[in-house]
Amino acid sequence: MASEAAAIDLRYPIGKLERVSSLTPDERRVAIEQIAQTPGLLSAAVAGLTAQQLDTPYRDGGWTVRQVVHHIADSHMNAYVRFKLALTEQEPTIKPYDEKLWAALPDSTAPIEISLALLAALHQRWVPLLRSMKAEDFARTLRHPEMNATITLDGNVRIYSWHGRHHVAHITALRERKGWN
Repeated sequence: MASEAAAIDLRYPIGKLERVSSLTPDERRVAIEQIAQTPGLLSAAVAGLTAQQLDTPYRDGGWTVRQVVHHIADSHMNAYVRFKLALTEQEPTIKPYDEKLWAALPDSTAPIEISLALLAALHQRWVPLLRSMKAEDFARTLRHPEMNATITLDGNVRIYSWHGRHHVAHITALRERKGWN
């Protein structure tokens, strides 16, 4: 069992992100549904955890469960704004942020209920927007200056469908390893 755990890369419990520039209508529908499920899956993943468990890193050198919860809210807020910019401007250049520095700010020690509620409310706005978009809307682009790349909204849907599942899996894998179920 120890060798089995050593073989698993705890940084990528569901595998690394596979970037794409376009999705089929079915792939897009699935990705949007995965985004829609993120708040509920995250709430279930942290349900019943103690303060000590919330302050446990999901891996050596990794963020605590509490920081992961706040990070998902931070990241998805940025994503929502980026979608709206790309829908209303011609290839906007987005503002990157240093997620590691954000995770170290004092608000990342706040009760997780704040970010769980924020994420749920945000997704109540974001998911209907995604579901209302036409195929040509998903071809719209934004420029990511740190990556020196142009990213389609289809590509961003793929990123954030993976992102929520990726971080929820950090928490559920930790719970499993620690026997916190």
